Amino acid sequence: MMLDIPAVIFAGGKSSRMGKDKALLPFRGYKTLSEYQYTKLSKLFTDVYLSSKENKFNFHSQTITDIDETSSPLVALVSCFDVLEAETVFVLSVDAPLVDKEVIKRLHAQSILPENKNKDAIVAQSPKGVQPLCGFYRRTILPLAQTYLAKENHKLTALLREANTHYVPFEEELPFTNLNTMPQYQDLLFR
Repeated sequence: MMLDIPAVIFAGGKSSRMGKDKALLPFRGYKTLSEYQYTKLSKLFTDVYLSSKENKFNFHSQTITDIDETSSPLVALVSCFDVLEAETVFVLSVDAPLVDKEVIKRLHAQSILPENKNKDAIVAQSPKGVQPLCGFYRRTILPLAQTYLAKENHKLTALLREANTHYVPFEEELPFTNLNTMPQYQDLLFR
């Protein structure tokens, strides 16, 4: 499976709970979590980008610089469509390294169903809730996203509720584990 859709790894967060930039932490044989995610997605998508405030990465990669200094996934989403000409992008958080090919294949299969062709977003929903940073977003969501940005409402879940969104249910929580704290990070290092 090689998708001709850009994939964008959101790696511009503050990492406040981690205490250091999690995008730059080593992970499973790679110098950084960013490089791990970039390498993984490069096997599935023809074009992969890292979204951040700056190019802080120590490996060859394509980077999208956020259009605003505010650290929020909404800023990153608007920045993606500002830079890329694509009608659809796949979005994944840098701190969700267990999202695998099977999750992405299932989301993509849902995104191309006739009944979902006109949806603004197709995102994962785990037992704990919506996973806004794991899904396919279409350019049709951009006007609403820009309105949210202008109002300084950075909640992607609120944006998705108002947009024409299709939620794809997953029974397992594990693939959507986020590395927000040092204990979570260390736990996943040894799984």
